[in-house]
Amino acid sequence: MRPADYATAEVARSPQDYRRNATMLMISTLTIMSGATISASLPGIAARFADVDNVALLSRLVLTLPAAFIALFSPAAGFVVDRFGRKPLLLASLVLFTLAGASGLFADTLPGLLVGRAVLGIAIGGIKTATTALVGDFFQGAARDRYMGLQQAFVGIGGTIFLTGGGFLAEVHWRGPFLIYAVAILLLPAAVAFLPEPRRAPTKGLVEGQGRLGGRGVTLLALLFAAAIINMIAFYMIPTQLPFYLAHLGFAAPSLAGTAIGAGQLVGVMSALAFAPVRRRLGIMGVFSLGFVSAGLSFLLLSYAQSYAGVLLAMAVSGVCMGTIMPNFAAAAMVLAPPALRGRISGLLVASIFAGQFLSPVVSQPLISASGFEAAYAVVGAIVLAIGIAAFAARLLWRDNGAVVSGRHA
Repeated sequence: MRPADYATAEVARSPQDYRRNATMLMISTLTIMSGATISASLPGIAARFADVDNVALLSRLVLTLPAAFIALFSPAAGFVVDRFGRKPLLLASLVLFTLAGASGLFADTLPGLLVGRAVLGIAIGGIKTATTALVGDFFQGAARDRYMGLQQAFVGIGGTIFLTGGGFLAEVHWRGPFLIYAVAILLLPAAVAFLPEPRRAPTKGLVEGQGRLGGRGVTLLALLFAAAIINMIAFYMIPTQLPFYLAHLGFAAPSLAGTAIGAGQLVGVMSALAFAPVRRRLGIMGVFSLGFVSAGLSFLLLSYAQSYAGVLLAMAVSGVCMGTIMPNFAAAAMVLAPPALRGRISGLLVASIFAGQFLSPVVSQPLISASGFEAAYAVVGAIVLAIGIAAFAARLLWRDNGAVVSGRHA
């Protein structure tokens, strides 16, 4: 059975639709747990396996290794959901997420810990790809923007709860945050009961060329995926490096790192709730400009922070970026994606986002080793700020050149 196209619905009009949407929102909160939930455990993991060679890098890879496997698996997941449907892969991924995520409670070697994290990445690739495609299937136009903003808000709520909770659990024991992954199994019954496989439109009803991308579409998607990689390389310097930076500044308690990251997530929730009207007013390129500029400013603030209050301010500014830019990536991808290719394009977008997460410590650790935390945050902040300014210039230049750039009709 090969789903060639899916019907769309703009709003929830029945109790079944509300239950479906609520289930998808709750599942969306799981994606924040790919790595950042255990961020506050990194110093404890490094201490536990201090006798292992290259433990400074390997302990950070515990956080980001899932991202590598998400990036590797998501394109294949996109093919699977286009070929066989969304729901089967989503259900299997929820089970795998629970088992692999909680494996950190028992793994007693660093290689064993890393294997569990790799399998977790495969599970998240399936969840993220399937849910992104489902949003494209069930929503369109302004309703899609509203739902994507709400979805990102739920991701932020999950981040606030899971990251802050992870910080406190890490003070009890570094294994504590791994317990949080077990909550995924609680969502499995709702996914079985309330998530329908999207209805397929007959193949003969397809518009000619609907399943193809033109040269302009391919170029815009390539730029979109590149921007997603750069954004996540920069942003993931927060969960991978902030606990160590805070210790460098004299604030070593794991709960302080969890609280600071959670504060950014809280601002991200408020920003995400405003995504639809902001997107309508600024367009896709305008939102990208807002996101990259706020990210650049947050990193520059972080580079000059000398107090915990200064760190909290920087994290609050970073929340503006994540609350707006992440749903904007998904919204732009769905505007460009033909219905028959939604799963595959969703998979490539997910792969780009998590490739950036994986590359973040690979890029940032040598930079920090060479120049220190403050200089590293300043350099990355300046680069991201420049991208935001370029995006704003592009919006002014191309505002009348198409829906994808201006966002007025997308």
